[in-house]
Amino acid sequence: MSSDLDLVKSIFDAWENGDFSSVEWADPEIDFVMHGGLNSGEWKGVQGMAEGWAAMLNAWENLRALPDGFREVDDGRILAFVRNEGTGRGSGIRIDGISTHGANVFTVSDGKVTRLELYWDRDEAIADLGLSER
Repeated sequence: MSSDLDLVKSIFDAWENGDFSSVEWADPEIDFVMHGGLNSGEWKGVQGMAEGWAAMLNAWENLRALPDGFREVDDGRILAFVRNEGTGRGSGIRIDGISTHGANVFTVSDGKVTRLELYWDRDEAIADLGLSER
């Protein structure tokens, strides 16, 4: 198993428990992108990523990201299949009933994540990466 994959799995160790506070894994100039969902957008740097996360975290209670599997796409890119769980703050709607098949794409260089893309639609991530199968 590659060290890049080990890094991504360690990030999910916290995310599975709803802890999104650590950024030690992120490059200071990380590119952070959300595709779909309520908070689509792009942010630059750790502070920008924190702002993007905050908007999402404020919309949900008990948000957790649970990995369904990992795939090394190429040198430095890891695809993580994700199930999200949580409850809408205002609506009370459980997210796991709406969006259970997301994906995250981590680009890793020199032991840090330099780009993180969150996809609410797993198939969109697969298409963007030019992959044909899960």
